Amino acid sequence: MERVEVLVVGAGPAGSVLAARLAAQGHDVRVVEEHAKVGYPVQCAGLVSARALALAGTTDVVRQPVHGATVLSPSLNAISFRAPEPRAFVIDRAGLDIALADRAARSGARYETGLRFDRRMGEVEGGVRVALTRRDGEPVELAARLVVGADGVSSAVARAFRLRRPVEILPAFEAEFPSSPGDPDLVEVYLGLRVSPGLFGWWIPDGHGGARVGVATHADGTPARAYYEALLRQLEQRHGAPLRNPTGYLVSGIPIGTVPRLSGDRVLLVGDAAGQVKPLSGGGIYTGMRGAELAAEVAHAALAADDLSAARLQEYDARWRDAFGAEFDRALFLRRLFLRCTDEELEAVLTALQQAGTTETIVAFGDIDFPTHVAGKLLRQSPSLVRLFPKALGALWGGEPRRAPDLEPGPDRLQR
Repeated sequence: MERVEVLVVGAGPAGSVLAARLAAQGHDVRVVEEHAKVGYPVQCAGLVSARALALAGTTDVVRQPVHGATVLSPSLNAISFRAPEPRAFVIDRAGLDIALADRAARSGARYETGLRFDRRMGEVEGGVRVALTRRDGEPVELAARLVVGADGVSSAVARAFRLRRPVEILPAFEAEFPSSPGDPDLVEVYLGLRVSPGLFGWWIPDGHGGARVGVATHADGTPARAYYEALLRQLEQRHGAPLRNPTGYLVSGIPIGTVPRLSGDRVLLVGDAAGQVKPLSGGGIYTGMRGAELAAEVAHAALAADDLSAARLQEYDARWRDAFGAEFDRALFLRRLFLRCTDEELEAVLTALQQAGTTETIVAFGDIDFPTHVAGKLLRQSPSLVRLFPKALGALWGGEPRRAPDLEPGPDRLQR
């Protein structure tokens, strides 16, 4: 039975960032990926911040910078902002995975594709024994001192080590179109129960005259594709022409909520497997990579001390909470309010923002990685916005985001 010091399950951005860090520090790292090729199938829309590119160490994957966004209400009432400098970057999403894996491999990590993690088989001296399966059905057994679950929203590692899953998983459906009307300098966000109950719909320019169009929704019994088709009708109404001839589709799940434990005896979770996804946007590239950096720091020290107990590895949980806990708490609170909004209330929110002249504030303080910062600025700027949810928003910015007041039940998720 082969032995390895660190087994990383999943070759997405979080897994490869952790692998690169530990391999560069002299650790024996093996990365296994169940798919036949790193980066495929593509897992998300691919809109990232400058921070994410800095962590990745490359700008070669950038297709186009975007300078702002247009947010549209259910009736297509719009508010837009445009900054002089780029606020986000549309990337080659598969290219990012490949670049990060290449960096990790050059640091000494070993990669094998077409190898699926199946289960934990028990303890062995100095490690844990796990079972994997190659694509041709051949079983493989490994013994690892440390196992890292970077295997996404349906993490087999999390299940095998009995670490709880995120509280909510949003089905998502996206298509790529080779040509599309729209401002290539802005992304578009579509709100409303008809197109995306649970999050929002999006239109993202692809840098080549086309666009990525998709939705993420509640798992309410209606297929995400049905909401996507409703979004296409909204886009046709907005631009006066239908989108035609999609070149590809993406079906995925987005974890929303916090995982109580990111670590255990000889195991760490990173990225989507750890629920490191921003609750207000569903994006997880930056947060997952940053989580992987924190996990690598803790793992390096634990491996050097030969102490891979849950008690020692809990330092990773603490570092993650220090870095993102307050932001995620506020974002989850705001999400709870958002989910209770009817379409009429969403219209009122956009009207309040328009009347307050908030675009300058959004330009000055907007941050896709830490969006609740600008939310606080907007609440102070717009008394009419506060009046929509006075008791709840008072509790949020009073410093107790976990103690949400009782709210009226949300709208019918299937409202049309």
